[in-house]
Amino acid sequence: MLPSVSTFLHPVNSILTSRSARANAHIAESIKQAASTIAYGMVKYYTGNNTGDVPGNLPSPYYWWEAGAFFGALIDYWYYTGDTTYNDITTQAMLWQVGPTNDYMPPNQTKTEGNDDQGFWAMAAMSAAELNFPNPPADQPQWLALAQGVFNDYAGRWDTSTCGGGLRWQIFTFNNGYNYKNSISNGCFFSIGARLGAYTGNQTYLDWAEKVFDWVAGIGLMDSSYQFFDGTDDTANCTSIDQIQWTYNAGIYLLGAATMWNVVRTFIKAFLASANSALTDHRRATDEMVQCRSRHYERLVGVLFYQPSQRNDGAGMRVHRKV
Repeated sequence: MLPSVSTFLHPVNSILTSRSARANAHIAESIKQAASTIAYGMVKYYTGNNTGDVPGNLPSPYYWWEAGAFFGALIDYWYYTGDTTYNDITTQAMLWQVGPTNDYMPPNQTKTEGNDDQGFWAMAAMSAAELNFPNPPADQPQWLALAQGVFNDYAGRWDTSTCGGGLRWQIFTFNNGYNYKNSISNGCFFSIGARLGAYTGNQTYLDWAEKVFDWVAGIGLMDSSYQFFDGTDDTANCTSIDQIQWTYNAGIYLLGAATMWNVVRTFIKAFLASANSALTDHRRATDEMVQCRSRHYERLVGVLFYQPSQRNDGAGMRVHRKV
């Protein structure tokens, strides 16, 4: 009896599999080394851990929101590389800036803090919760609670006095931009709501995410091609839109939409699994409705992720890790 072809191919497959595994391991290590080099270079800009400086702050000309993004990136860096080098300064900064009400409203930022600035710190805290970054000491606010604190602030600031809703750019009336309702502030609300809903299973967060998304679309900050525009003036009841585009606006809605898509798809599977034959018609109608919403988020992700960026800041699309 002649040996089968698979008998001859088995050693070849074993060799190829072994080589592929070694190549993948080499690529992964190379990426980690590159990330380490970038993280080291980034942290060289940080002075908040120097004597006399304020933990969590970056030196001029960098803004407070950029510091929030900075530490969010270090949390991601720890998760993907396993390198704990920067964990201590990250934890110190993330807790130093929480403010007296544990919602990233520190007194040192009162003159300049907007809803978007606060959101970047909340998203870093949300990442810490999602990725199981080492917990703060027991007597300190925990990562999830900090993200929830910012979400609660946002819900309380939802302003229906003009434009049928929306978050203002600025928190305080004395700051320029208080009359501006913009994509990034509402994008922070949308993204944090979606992520909290996915993480906790609490429908209230998901309902708010849907509400924000629908308002942004309805007011014209997002068009039918999923282009996101900067903002609108509430003194004119949001009847005109500033058409400038920034990649971080598109990126934050991309993350929120991807999260909502995953949540909606999970709901569909659970619903179909639990429905019985007596509910066939109702099940079909509900499934079609949810599938429609799912496709809405799916189209947004597809358009933003796969089409080349045509944004005014000249940068490529900054795609978040969760997508």
